[in-house]
Amino acid sequence: MSEFHLNVGHSASFTKTVSESDVYMFAGITGDLAPNHVNKVYMENSSYGKLMAHGALIVGYMSTVSTLAIQHTRDADETPVALGFDRIRFIKPVFIGDTITLKYEVTAIDTESKRSNADIKVTNQHDELVTAATHILKWVPNT
Repeated sequence: MSEFHLNVGHSASFTKTVSESDVYMFAGITGDLAPNHVNKVYMENSSYGKLMAHGALIVGYMSTVSTLAIQHTRDADETPVALGFDRIRFIKPVFIGDTITLKYEVTAIDTESKRSNADIKVTNQHDELVTAATHILKWVPNT
C-alpha cells in the first residue's frame, strides 16, 4: 500500500440481478411509487415495455461497491466517509430482471486533503453502460 489508504487503479466490482422485490421494497421505503417502477400495465404501454428500477436504487448499489472497494482500509486512526457521487448519469434504464455489474476504480488521490476519487461504471448483462458516476471519499481522523 502507498502512503495513502488506496492506490490509483485499485478496483472492486459487485454484480446483482435486480429483482421485482428490490424495486417494490425500494418504492415502499422511499415512497417513490412512480408508475415507471410499480405499474406494469402503464409501462407495458410505454416505449420501454416493462418496469424499470429507480435510479436512486442503482446509486444505492454504488454505495455497496464503494464499501467493497475500501473494506481493507479500515484502521484505528481514520474512518472513510463518502462526500458524494458526482456527475451521475443514467444512460439507459435498468429493468427488473437485468443483471448489473458495478465496477469501482480509484482514479485520483489527494494525500493532503485525504481524499480519493473513483469512477463507477454500471453495465447490464449485455455489457451496455447503463449508469456512471464519480465517487468522492474522505478519510476522517478518529477521535
